[in-house]
Amino acid sequence: MGQSIMRRLVRIGAGGAIVALAMTAWSCGEVSRQGRSPSQIVVMSMDAAVGFKPTQFGNPLESDIFTCIKSGTTTSCAFYNDIGRAEFALVLKDQGAPGITSAPSPLNVVTLTTYHVVYTRSDGRNTPGVDVPYPFDGAMTVTVPATGTVQAAFDLVRNQAKMEAPLIGLLNGGGLTAISTIAEVTFYGADQAGNKVSVVGKIGINFMDFADPAS
Repeated sequence: MGQSIMRRLVRIGAGGAIVALAMTAWSCGEVSRQGRSPSQIVVMSMDAAVGFKPTQFGNPLESDIFTCIKSGTTTSCAFYNDIGRAEFALVLKDQGAPGITSAPSPLNVVTLTTYHVVYTRSDGRNTPGVDVPYPFDGAMTVTVPATGTVQAAFDLVRNQAKMEAPLIGLLNGGGLTAISTIAEVTFYGADQAGNKVSVVGKIGINFMDFADPAS
């Protein structure tokens, strides 16, 4: 849509009209990408916790590949999954006119039900299973209210990812020392009228076989 408008503008050659209509074309592209819902979701914050300390959240995530925890005379070892946490808020695309602010209705409330995690590296080496863990899909159910915010936890790094390449190569100095990635998490849902809504959040993750915690 945007390209066809721009081609017509070039033929017309009207300087003032070019700016106004080009902005219209850009807006159409954004609306198409965001979906038909009058609501959109904002990720207010995102942090994460290592699996063996699931209540201690921070950013970035320092993800331990394999963890042994000693309690008294007993030592337990495991590949822990790591937990992500995001805070969401709802806003309307149409904010109304000055002095007449639009307010969300019950139909505008959005329920998020699934998410997709993709890992990337800043050096551009992003082959799943070779340079970064495989992407994956997960399920969740959280309703973002009309006002205020809501938090939701989800799997950010799965147990099995630490048992596969490339993360398993970090275990006991198996040729790699650390892998630094950015996790891009796309959350999917719909408003109460059935219109689809999605939003993206990102967080840094440093994978390494860290020293085991003290008992």
